[in-house]
Amino acid sequence: MNHLKTAILLAGMTALFMAVGFALGGRGGMMIAFVVAAGMNLFSYWNADKMVLRMYGAREVDDRTAPEFVGMVRELARRADLPMPRVFIMDNPQPNAFATGRNPQNAAVAATTGLLQTLTPEEVAGVMAHELAHIKHYDTLTMTITATIAGAISMLANFGLLFGGGNRENNNPFGFIGTILMVVLAPMAAMLVQMAISRSREYEADRGGAEILGRPMALASALAKISGEAHQVPNYEAEANPATAHMFIINPLSGARMDNLFSTHPAVENRIAALRDLSQRMGGGGFTAPASAPAQPRRGPWG
Repeated sequence: MNHLKTAILLAGMTALFMAVGFALGGRGGMMIAFVVAAGMNLFSYWNADKMVLRMYGAREVDDRTAPEFVGMVRELARRADLPMPRVFIMDNPQPNAFATGRNPQNAAVAATTGLLQTLTPEEVAGVMAHELAHIKHYDTLTMTITATIAGAISMLANFGLLFGGGNRENNNPFGFIGTILMVVLAPMAAMLVQMAISRSREYEADRGGAEILGRPMALASALAKISGEAHQVPNYEAEANPATAHMFIINPLSGARMDNLFSTHPAVENRIAALRDLSQRMGGGGFTAPASAPAQPRRGPWG
């Protein structure tokens, strides 16, 4: 059901993008919009992973520099029947992680030093299993495409605001007023669709990660700990690049805690409840997530 919802939302975002192009330039504008979007998506397809890893100053690690962490990811990838992804660590005190890459053969996972120092090994495994589930479901590619189209819609809307938009030959019944409405509403609609896709994929990745690890409550415990610190410990790179917020397992920005229309992530309480239900169906496993106890920082052998 979530895959169908994602496909419908992607189709809706594409249609919105084409509509913006048509409203601003008629059929010619729609074709130009299509070409621009295709070029942006092609560039993102090949380069988005490198760009985001560079953006967060992620350093690649291996069996020599972080043997236990890399070994954990390798075992989880084996369980998930995935190729071994590249593994990165970000020097950032906020506990968090993300996955990137256009497909499982060209994927990478990245965790912050805050995550590796705060969580237990079992909880870290739950987080990394979640990120591998994103890779297995091709969510990293889906979210790259949605972010690119959303950016293109905003670009077109700004173009219309600067140059007046509304080709007279396209018989736009709203004229200048219609252009202003498009400029204001289209980017907002694109943002809402992007957020809806992100939220649905997070639930799927929670379920898939719990099944890969076999202990849903390990991931639930990790989510409880991370959410308790993520909005207290600033992530300055994420604040400077909010368009990447949807990539992280927990929203790295200082706001957006509520599971509402303006959040890139579901409420942590809802995610934990879903994992608890999954744990019961799987016959238990793992341990009960702490209600609100703060995480105890520790130094782990993660490199």
